[in-house]
Amino acid sequence: MSAFEHLKKVLAETGTLTPEAVTAAEGEHGALSDEEKFWLESEKHKKETENRQTITMDDYLKASAVLDSAPEGSDEYNQALAIVEKFESGG
Repeated sequence: MSAFEHLKKVLAETGTLTPEAVTAAEGEHGALSDEEKFWLESEKHKKETENRQTITMDDYLKASAVLDSAPEGSDEYNQALAIVEKFESGG
C-alpha cells in the first residue's frame, strides 16, 4: 500500500490528518507527490468544513437571551456562552 492510499484510508476513517500521520506514512510507505499532497489537503479541508457546526444569527440571539436570564456558571449558561463566543469569533 502506498503512503497516499494509506492516508486516504486514515482520512476516511478519522476525518482528519495530522502532520505526524503524514510523516509516519511517508516514512513507512514512501514519499507523496505534490498532487497527492494537494488532494489530501483538499479532502481534509472539505471534511473539516462539512463537520463544522455553523452558528446562525437566531442561535446567537437565543443564546444571548439565555446569558441574560440563566445563573452564571450553570450548564445552560455555559452552553449559551460557548455559542455566543463561537459566533462572535466568526465560527
